Amino acid sequence: MNQKLKILFLCTGNSCRSQMAEGWARHLKSDLIDAYSAGIQTHGLNPRAVQVMAEAGVDISRQTSKNVNDLSDVPFDAVVTVCGHANETCPAWLGKKTRIVHVGFDDPPKLAKTAVTEEEALSHYRRVRDEIKAFVESLPEAIMESAATVNE
Repeated sequence: MNQKLKILFLCTGNSCRSQMAEGWARHLKSDLIDAYSAGIQTHGLNPRAVQVMAEAGVDISRQTSKNVNDLSDVPFDAVVTVCGHANETCPAWLGKKTRIVHVGFDDPPKLAKTAVTEEEALSHYRRVRDEIKAFVESLPEAIMESAATVNE
């Protein structure tokens, strides 16, 4: 009964937002959550995401970009889609007896493209990092209360 919840944080490329969420969950909630992250595709780990997480005391540098299909044998209790594309294209096999919750966050790499300075670019990453942290701090209760789909 005290078993950890297996939670997958899913986004398009598993390079930034889902990686941050996995890092925060491991850092803040490892006693309650067995955290994973993956993407519909793999884009590699974003160096700026690694940098801003390190600034907050969370090392995600050893995490790797994974494709969601590589985790098809893991019985997840919940999937949190952190971007619209992942929410729209979430693989059907994830929905079997799994709560699927969408909590969208802005895409720091996209926002950073218009930045004039590196500091401005990093400010986008820091804001989203802090928003993801606030969400992870609400876990696991937030998932259980706001589950969009439960397939029996």
